[in-house]
Amino acid sequence: MVLLAALGAAVYRGRAEWHLLPIEVWLHLLTIAGALILTPIILLRRRGDEMHRKLGWAWAGLMFGTALISFAIRMNTPGQLSWIHLLSLLTVILVPTIVISARLHRIQLHRNFVRGTIIGALLLAGFFTFPFDRLLGRWLFG
Repeated sequence: MVLLAALGAAVYRGRAEWHLLPIEVWLHLLTIAGALILTPIILLRRRGDEMHRKLGWAWAGLMFGTALISFAIRMNTPGQLSWIHLLSLLTVILVPTIVISARLHRIQLHRNFVRGTIIGALLLAGFFTFPFDRLLGRWLFG
């Protein structure tokens, strides 16, 4: 929730530059915001029921989408991928693994991959969007 609040504050503070952003950045921000909203809802409610599965499919789609979209974003390294894209690659691999492990009822494996994805793709990647003169960091702290 803290990361979602920081994202919201950064986007609000950067409103003077909104018109400069390519559509890929907006799509990335929207999909990641959706995943950040769904994460605590899914984790704090009952697991394994139909609603968990529906929310899980939505979360998986948002995570997979945000990872794919990130490959088109190269504002800090024009024409090249940066090291943070490794987390996107990992997410593209892990999200289908999360879905498959749930479908196969391998619950512990599913939980482990979900935790890893939340820590790596949401929290770690989210943390690294704010320092190092990155867009959201400039908007939030600049």
